[in-house]
Amino acid sequence: MQESRRTEFVSTPPRRLAAACLAVAIAFMGLSPARPASAEEVDLELVLAVDVSFSMDEDEQRLQRLGYVEAIRSAEVLAAIKDGIHGKIAIAYMEWAGAAEQRVVVDWQVISDRSSAEAFTAKLGQQPIRRVFRTSISEALSVATDLIAENGYEGIRKVIDVSGDGPNNQGRLVTAARDRAVAAGVTINGLPLMLKRSANSYFDLPNLDAYYTTCVIGGNGAFLVPVRDIEAFGEAVRRKLVLEIAGGPPERATVVPAQMTVQVDLFCTIGERIWRSRIGDN
Repeated sequence: MQESRRTEFVSTPPRRLAAACLAVAIAFMGLSPARPASAEEVDLELVLAVDVSFSMDEDEQRLQRLGYVEAIRSAEVLAAIKDGIHGKIAIAYMEWAGAAEQRVVVDWQVISDRSSAEAFTAKLGQQPIRRVFRTSISEALSVATDLIAENGYEGIRKVIDVSGDGPNNQGRLVTAARDRAVAAGVTINGLPLMLKRSANSYFDLPNLDAYYTTCVIGGNGAFLVPVRDIEAFGEAVRRKLVLEIAGGPPERATVVPAQMTVQVDLFCTIGERIWRSRIGDN
């Protein structure tokens, strides 16, 4: 089956036409209008959208949190930030699970050096670990898209970094939420957690990386980094953040570009169908 890159590259149109098209798209998708001129310029607006569903135990959740803390203040990430045009990024950390469970754990903050990185991670480290029912990637993407649209920053790039260990099983269609974000100029990158467990969960999806590739990630330069061992989570997050801050993945076998086979609606609703078959409602 032939593969094709989801991201559509278009030659630069005249300035007025581009502005008009963007305004129409934003209005149609129901997003906030362009930011005021007072918005602070940064290289990247980044939402870390982190899965806290019950499918991960408390020890795994702690390792996941620690992975983000150590990655954000790592020398590699700080060097990537300093190499940017503005030398700073705006970042927010949001945890999500079911359709009504999205919580901004650390609100928007600019990171430009070690001091600001440590201030952000200190706030993150102080927050309690929580676990919540269900998995709604779609609502996580929707809320993250709004967080980007409504903040006080103007980034050269806008990215949602979504991690998760299962397919969408509640809320709107994940492809609808993905397409809304991409239409708003947001890139969605994925961190599918494909962890080896002693017993298979009712809701596990063996080819979660394929699901994320086909149904979740999208936008200019989108990519994913699968995690198959929770102990390797920190290294994966650090590498992924460096790529996102630098502006895209290099040609490496460990990074999966945003590619898809022919879109199959049944595949992108597999999580909802598994839930209904096991539980009986949605």
